[in-house]
Amino acid sequence: MTDDKKITVERTIQAPTSAVFDVLSNPERHAQIDGSGFVKGDVGSNRIQQVGDVFTMDMTGDHMGGDYQTDNTVTGYSPNQLLAWQTAPAGQEPPGWQWVWELEAEGSEATKVRHTYDWSNVTDQELLSKISFPLVSQADLESALTNLDQAVTGS
Repeated sequence: MTDDKKITVERTIQAPTSAVFDVLSNPERHAQIDGSGFVKGDVGSNRIQQVGDVFTMDMTGDHMGGDYQTDNTVTGYSPNQLLAWQTAPAGQEPPGWQWVWELEAEGSEATKVRHTYDWSNVTDQELLSKISFPLVSQADLESALTNLDQAVTGS
């Protein structure tokens, strides 16, 4: 599903919600599941454990002139159900876009995973004139789900 301020994709992964959440809540695994090609790696972050946690990522992208870092502030956390964070260039306040992962058990051995890229809270007109949203496409998000499936199931 796509509208003018967010993109959402979903798929079922043949693994329990705890296994999927284990991968998502570990920033060291985010480069492995990234579908955009922007995430290079984690900068020594701890496992995500609560709203308010911040994890830092090494990134790369032409939209930022090459290599850069982001600070990611956790805005939603419910074990085995929800993980969300807002992203900002390192040392800056989040400008309003966020990533949301929602997990729903489908029996004991399958998980429906819904992944949303939401920029509806970006209001800075100068930023909006510089960045052409969405920076990440629906195909990139679908690739992230494929990568997550492979990371969780090993297939």
